[in-house]
Formats: sequence, structure tokens, C-alpha cells
Amino acid sequence: MIVDCAHYRDGRRQQEGPMPLEQAASRCRQGGFVWLGLFEPGQEEMDNVRECFGLHELAVEDARTAHLRPKAERYEDGTELIILRTARYDDEREEIDTGEISVFLAEHFVITVRQGIASELHGARARLERRSELLRAGTASTLWAILDQVVDSYAPVIAELDHDIEQIEATVFSGVVAPTERIYFLRREVTDFYRAVHPLLAVLSRQLQPGKYPAELLPYFHNVHDHLLLVNEEVAAQRDLLATVLEANIAVVSVEQNKINLQQSTTMERLTIVATVFLPLSFVVGFFGQNFAWLVKHIDSFTAFLDLTVVGLLLPTLVLYVWLRRRRGHPAPLMPESTNAVLHPPTASTK
Repeated sequence: MIVDCAHYRDGRRQQEGPMPLEQAASRCRQGGFVWLGLFEPGQEEMDNVRECFGLHELAVEDARTAHLRPKAERYEDGTELIILRTARYDDEREEIDTGEISVFLAEHFVITVRQGIASELHGARARLERRSELLRAGTASTLWAILDQVVDSYAPVIAELDHDIEQIEATVFSGVVAPTERIYFLRREVTDFYRAVHPLLAVLSRQLQPGKYPAELLPYFHNVHDHLLLVNEEVAAQRDLLATVLEANIAVVSVEQNKINLQQSTTMERLTIVATVFLPLSFVVGFFGQNFAWLVKHIDSFTAFLDLTVVGLLLPTLVLYVWLRRRRGHPAPLMPESTNAVLHPPTASTK
């Protein structure tokens, strides 16, 4: 779908509303340049664009293929293909929506092919049309406007990712187990975002070569490059922080598992004590329940019965008492120092 197609000359737009492809191609020979904007075009539409503007077939194929990394490539006819990755944070789903912009840059035309909902360029076009002094510099000014908007759109994504990471970090370092799946998902999103940002540095550095573009545009390209450097550093820091948070969360999970194991051990100890207490009773009941002749003949009075009962109960009870006294003297198990260090890092006063 053609979103907009305009002819620019002497720093101004020459007509209102989009033009047909054939008319736009003919305007390229009248001076100035044409900016054609497409959104998710089909095969037939891209073939028409290739025929009208003489694009290389490999460049058109690249524009229709999804890429994981930005790149820039120059073809024999002088047309340069620059592929950019876009990003937008969805507050409802708490996820990053990505898109792609392919820019065909030549002396007399610029063709942008957008893929995905996060690749809107209306703001870049409107902003550039208000800067007639930049439009006079030619097609390079459109590349600056597109790069500037793409890099500026990274800042809100960075801010939202920081907010999500701070929430998980506060949960983990408070000693509460955070959902490991959420940490892995955030780390994957940050990694994908890093793949969109970091390779763009090389693409942008390539545009800063001396003599490639008019001198009046170089400060604007340098400004975009500086912003991109800052974004790249922040994304790299977020990726490292998530790795630390994941390790801390694993330590918290280990501590919780140790607590469960300790509770199970305490329960087993109590059950063992109860079983031990009932063991002498079971012995006495079982002993006097035997129908052996010796037992029947020798217990012929209450005194004999009492003697055997007291001895049978007193001796195991005494042994149990001694064992419990010795157990009470043993110290309780301590939490591993490594776990304490992770959950409660030393402050400046304790270093």
C-alpha cells in the first residue's frame, strides 16, 4: 500500500496528496527528488516499483525479507539499501513490538518500505517538510529524518524496560522469589532489542564518512549517532543487570528450598520422637501379650507384674531422655554465607 508519494524541489513539496508511480518516476527527471512511502507492499506492487525506478532485484528481495540486524548495502547503480529495526513498547501486554524499515536511497528518489506496526514515518516526513533548509540538501535529509525518528523512538522503550527491571529487582532483593519465566522473557526482549540497536552503530558510522553527504547535514547525523551511543550503553547495561537479577533469583529459590527441607527435617524429627515415646509401650504390650509358659508361670502376683512393667518402661525412657539432652546441645544449621552475600550485599560502611 502506498502511504504517501511526494516530489520535493527547492526545499518544498510540489503537490498535495500522493502521486501514481509512473508520475513519481517521471518527476525524478525534473529536478529535486521523490519520496515514496510503502507499507507492507505485496509482490505485484513491489515489482511495479522496481520497474518504475529501476531497482536491483536483490535489493527488492532484501526489502521483502525479515532481518534480525540492521544493515547497509550499496549496489552497482548507486542505489543504497539501508535496513533499520524499529521498536515500540506496548503497555497493555508489557511487550516490545518490533518493525522494519527498508530505505532505498538514490540521488533523485527515496523509497521507504515499512514492515510491522512499529514503523510509522508520518512524523518524520512532517518534521522534514518544516525544515526547507534541510530539504534542499537532497535525499540525505530524508535519511537523517528517518534515522532521527527511529533512534528517538528507542528512548521510551528503554524507560519502560527500566521500570520492569526495577520491579523484578525489588522483588528479588527483598528475599521473595520472582517468576523466573518473567525474568527470562525480559532478558530475551532486551537481547532482541540490543540486536536492533548495536548493529545500527556501524550503519550510522558508515553514513558519517567525509564527503558522502552535504556538510550542512553532518552535525545532524552526528547528533543521531550520539543518541544511539547512549541507547546502546543503556541496553547493554540492562542486559547485564538482568543476568545479575537472574542469578540472585536462583539464590533466593535455593534459600526457599533449603527452608522447605529444614521444615521437613523438623517434622521428621518430631515424628521420630513420638514413635520413640510409643516404642516402650508397644514393647510392654507386646511382651505381656505373649502366651509363653514362662511368662504365664512367673507372673503370678501384682508385684511381679509391676516390677517387669517399671523396668520395661523406665529403661527406654531414660535412654530417650539422655539422647534428647545431647541433641539439644547441638547448634542449629546456618544459612550459607554465599547466599547471604547475594541477598544482602555489603553496604559502604561494612566494606
